[in-house]
Amino acid sequence: MTGSAGSRLPSALRRTVLVAILVAPAPAAVVRAEDAVLTVGVSRAMVDVILPGPELVAKPLSPDSSFVLRITATFAHGTDFRYSFEYYALEPGVYDLTSYLVPRDGSTPGGTRPPLPEIPVEVRSLLAPGQVTPSTPGGRELPGVGGYRDFLLVAGVVWVAVLVLLLVWRRRRLLSQEQAAPVVTLAERLRPLVEKAMRGELPREEHAQLERTLLAFWRDRLGLVDMDAAEAIREMKRHEEAGQLLRELERWLHRPGHAGEVDVAALLRPYAES
Repeated sequence: MTGSAGSRLPSALRRTVLVAILVAPAPAAVVRAEDAVLTVGVSRAMVDVILPGPELVAKPLSPDSSFVLRITATFAHGTDFRYSFEYYALEPGVYDLTSYLVPRDGSTPGGTRPPLPEIPVEVRSLLAPGQVTPSTPGGRELPGVGGYRDFLLVAGVVWVAVLVLLLVWRRRRLLSQEQAAPVVTLAERLRPLVEKAMRGELPREEHAQLERTLLAFWRDRLGLVDMDAAEAIREMKRHEEAGQLLRELERWLHRPGHAGEVDVAALLRPYAES
């Protein structure tokens, strides 16, 4: 051909070539040897595998199946089909992936159905030949530094040390507070009550509290613990030192406001050291 018309195919011829390309069966996917090798129990995916003939499905598994194949996707590809597979093996060996496929329509091999190409898959074992179970780990003493037991021991020692330091610090703080606090003697506690009694302003409840305080103080000092309260008070009144304040209280109770000149410090002197 010459000219522009000679440099182009006729439109009818071009359409015929395009249709032939689209409907022509594509060759089966080529699987590289390194891609088809895997270890026992490890799954592998294989995509875009074009196989001729009708649509295929995975064979049903039997109880003694050592190779498991799943079809994860199927696409029409002209008169053929394009597949994505996922598979794994339970025992080492060489498996033909297409031998685990059957037609979806239940047709048998032969007739017009083209044969399937072989897709070998090699499965290797990580164990040595003839070995059924993994090797027993060799005995080896674990390093002592940084071990969990050492960590617990160190943590326990630190915890006890911190606890002891806290207890010592708390005890010293309490002692310092006690030392800083002013010591209030019994005489200083009794003085406001005695002064109220002298003025005749001591309520009956506080008068009874004052007598109980004096009774507890002199019972211990004079050895009157085994006596009842009434007998102990009579004994205290007869005592020269113990009865001095008790007798004055009784007089102030019956004659309120007539205390006169009383030396309060002298009355409270026996209680100044308590």
